[in-house]
Amino acid sequence: MAAASPASSPESLVALVSGGASGIGAAAVAALAARGVRVAALDLNPGEVAAPAVGIACDVSDDASVRAAVAEAVERFGRIDVVVNNAGIAAAGDITGNDDEQWHRVLDVNVVGMVRLSRAALPHLRKSPAAAIVNTCSVFALTGVPQRVLYSASKGAVQSLTLAMATDHVREGIRVNAVAPGAVDTPWITRVLAATPDPKAAREALDERHPLGRLTRPQEVGEAIAYLALDATATTGTVLTVDGGIGSLRP
Repeated sequence: MAAASPASSPESLVALVSGGASGIGAAAVAALAARGVRVAALDLNPGEVAAPAVGIACDVSDDASVRAAVAEAVERFGRIDVVVNNAGIAAAGDITGNDDEQWHRVLDVNVVGMVRLSRAALPHLRKSPAAAIVNTCSVFALTGVPQRVLYSASKGAVQSLTLAMATDHVREGIRVNAVAPGAVDTPWITRVLAATPDPKAAREALDERHPLGRLTRPQEVGEAIAYLALDATATTGTVLTVDGGIGSLRP
C-alpha cells in the first residue's frame, strides 16, 4: 500500500460532525480525532463537545446557522475534507401518532439538515484530495418496526439521499456513504427505557431482539463512520449496517 501523501494524511484533514456533542456523534468525533483528524463538532450545545475537538454552535434546521458554522470551521482550520451528517431527532408513533408539525420538524432536521450542511461544505470538499461525506441512516429505513413510522420514513429518505449524492459527486472525487445502525445504547434509548413500567425488563427484551444479544455501542458506530470517511477509499454509494444483526438475521 502506498503511503498517504502529506495533503491527505489524517493529521492534515479536517472533519465536521453534526450532532457531535453526544451519542453517535460524540463517538464519531472521538474515532476521527484518535486517527489524528482535526474535528469541529457542530452542535446545539457546543460547550459539551469533548477535547480535542472544537465545538461550534450550529442548528441544522437553520440555513444561516449552518453556513455560519461552516465559515467558522474554515476560518479556524483552513479547509474541510470530511462531513459527517449525524444530527437527528427521533419520533415515536404509528401513522396517527405524529401531527403535521412533527412530520415537518423531523424531516427538516433529519433530511434537509443533511442537505444544508453538505451544500454549505461542498465548495470546500471539492478542493480536498480526500473528500468524504458520511450520513447517519438507520437499519429501520428498510426494516419495519412498530411505532416508528415518521423516524423510519426520514431514514428511508436519508438512504435515497446518500445514493443520489454519491452519484452526483463521484466524478468530483467526493465519496458519499452512510452508516445504518440499529438500536444504539445512547442517552435517548436510556430515556425511552426509563419511561417504561419496568426499565430493566424493557432493556433485556431490547437486547434479546438483537442476534448479538445486546444493543450496539456508540463507539462501534463511530468506528464505522471513521472507516467510511478515511479508510474505505474505493467505497461510495454504500450503506454500512452496524446493527447487531437485527436488520437481516433471524436466528
